[in-house]
Amino acid sequence: MRIIAGTYRGKKLFTPTNQEIRPTSDRARESIYNILNTQIGTDWEEVSLLDVCAGTGAFGLEAISRGVKEVCLIDVDTQLSTKNANLFAKEKAKIRILKANVLALPTASQVYDVVFLDAPYHKELSEKALKQLAEKGWLKPNALCVIEVEKKEDIELPEMFEKFDERRYGVAKIIFAKYIHK
Repeated sequence: MRIIAGTYRGKKLFTPTNQEIRPTSDRARESIYNILNTQIGTDWEEVSLLDVCAGTGAFGLEAISRGVKEVCLIDVDTQLSTKNANLFAKEKAKIRILKANVLALPTASQVYDVVFLDAPYHKELSEKALKQLAEKGWLKPNALCVIEVEKKEDIELPEMFEKFDERRYGVAKIIFAKYIHK
């Protein structure tokens, strides 16, 4: 697993040694960022990104390489994301790591423009996590949300989220949505 683009292109990341963490493939990550570029443009300097169920932190660290203003990596086990974030010592001020359960998130101290949510497959966590993110104030109005689920997994987005695209990469289905703040 490696960083695909930006300042740290080619940087290798630590990978999980067990089956509990399932990183998004490099190919899928690259495709997701291409789609996000069409929504955001290529100027990531004003973007804050939230990587929920971060695992290795690869998605958020890819954003660091592309020049985001800041990233927050959230997971119940932050060991691997912390180890990978330490590879980006020059960017330490831009990276926040939060050990938290997505079903019991704290109230947000700031809001985010883009959210990547990669909850464990088939555990009905994605819908609940999205509700938590909205209820606890983690999302800016019109925040872009990228939700990864298993390709056969059906999820019902909470009413405050509007799907605008869906793609499949290997065993993953990627849903793109916007947070419609009411």
